[in-house]
Amino acid sequence: MNNLTKKVSELSKRRGFFFQSSEAYGGVAGFQTFGPEGAELKRNIEESWRNTFSRELGHREIQAPTIMPEPVFKASGHLDGFDDMIIECPECKSSIRADHLVEDNTEIEEAEGFSTEKIAEIIADHDLECSNCETSLTGIEVEDFNLMFETSIGPGNGQPGYLRPETAQGIFVEFPRLKEYARNQLPFGITQIGKAYRNEISPRKGLVRVREFTQAELEHFIDPDEDEPNLDKVQDVELKLYPVDKQGSGEYITKTVEEAVEEDIVHNWVAYYLGIAKKWYKEIGVDMDRFRFRQHQKGERAHYATDCWDAEAEIDGDWIEIAGFAYRGCYDLTKHHEHSREDFTIFKEYDEPVTKEKTVVQPDMGYLGPEYGGKAQKVAKKIGELAQNSPEEFEKEAVNVEVDGEKLEIPTDKCNFEVKEVTESGEHIIPHVVEPSFGVGRTVYTVLAHAYEEDEIDGEERRVLHLSREVSPTEVAVFPLMDKDGLGDKAQEIAAKLREKGFSVKYDDTGNIGKRYRRQDEVGTPVCVTVDYETLEDSPETVTVRDRDSTEQERVEISKLVDYLR
Repeated sequence: MNNLTKKVSELSKRRGFFFQSSEAYGGVAGFQTFGPEGAELKRNIEESWRNTFSRELGHREIQAPTIMPEPVFKASGHLDGFDDMIIECPECKSSIRADHLVEDNTEIEEAEGFSTEKIAEIIADHDLECSNCETSLTGIEVEDFNLMFETSIGPGNGQPGYLRPETAQGIFVEFPRLKEYARNQLPFGITQIGKAYRNEISPRKGLVRVREFTQAELEHFIDPDEDEPNLDKVQDVELKLYPVDKQGSGEYITKTVEEAVEEDIVHNWVAYYLGIAKKWYKEIGVDMDRFRFRQHQKGERAHYATDCWDAEAEIDGDWIEIAGFAYRGCYDLTKHHEHSREDFTIFKEYDEPVTKEKTVVQPDMGYLGPEYGGKAQKVAKKIGELAQNSPEEFEKEAVNVEVDGEKLEIPTDKCNFEVKEVTESGEHIIPHVVEPSFGVGRTVYTVLAHAYEEDEIDGEERRVLHLSREVSPTEVAVFPLMDKDGLGDKAQEIAAKLREKGFSVKYDDTGNIGKRYRRQDEVGTPVCVTVDYETLEDSPETVTVRDRDSTEQERVEISKLVDYLR
């Protein structure tokens, strides 16, 4: 564990930001509890995200279940392709994530996109060893490991289900109903903040790689032929970009959002959200000198993405992904449209009616029913798809379709195929999806690490979190200089009034005033208010207000304190 990582982890445990769960029973890797300070910081970051990516952009938020039935993930591709690479030590039997082993022990920065065979070659070439017992892993097979947590829905054997590995599928699977709430008009966006689960091979670095985590995701449904982002609000935002062709060199390119789109470096919708995200990250306290957008390499991209960029933050020399921005195309909705019984299209009305030739089939269900039983409807659907995609097949005496892996031959005269002229007022399209996806826990960790500083005040060492006022767990702390002579009562009165005005307030009367300041500095409280003897003597009454970052103090009238703090 590097120096800053160690210091942030120690402070987080001591001051109640985050710590390993279930330590009374030995703990379980990959699960973290947010303490009182961390839970509030996390909530504030979530609320800030909600304001920026949902409310201000006019999107709507939902909450879907965290457990979903197996067919959802069969359709989405997660059961077949949601894997990481694993290698097992032959000596101590430790399971190790193979691409991380390569990244940690070679100069290769991004090994995730490599094949299992390539990773095995690199391990052999460098004679890499088990990180636990130092046994050589040369010649040991590297395998794919599916990250899904499986469960059973209902008693007995029940129905197979899975804990969702991302919140996105909870949005996609409900699209037929959500489009109605959007009055079947594109574009529209749906957001969700919630838990996701991945059975990570080697959880590590506190909040960075865990098995239960919170995501904040936006699925923006668009018509790719007509809908374009309004770049006006972000066109001048400068982006530090690390495209594929620069990776390995360590060289970045800096472009405005407008330039990145015009030069075809970033997809226009992705660039739009990169601009919004850059402004938001800066607002919540991410250090822009330790921040970049890195493009996914071809082999690294998720199965659904045609292009993807990660927001990454540097901590202790390591770059960690804190968000992903993917152009998912129509992959997800198409898959659910094909696998479910619902309609995942939207009707797009033409400006004027259009007359054109159209292939039409009306399969003879009186033949299909007795012949194929419960599969008859699926056969009819496949015949319809074939007519749209390959109408020339119906010139033969029979057509071939595949249903549930079985190849079937259907007499053409039972399909009632014809081509006729029709006048249409529109067409059904499957929308494309733009997805900004944020890891909330990793954002919390980044904000803490980038806010952490050690300095010296009046000859005394100080640890301080320079947290943004927008996300700091406590906005103001109120102290009596001493809890006697009415100072405590006056301080309690001020604290109560500030809470009534909507401030997050902490009251502290234990220890000397210097120690109380240090405690608040460590948890990032921006302002401390102290009631002292001058308060009781002044007319009008005043208090001492101390700034966390500069440590400067000034006298403020109590009657003007609310406006001053705001």
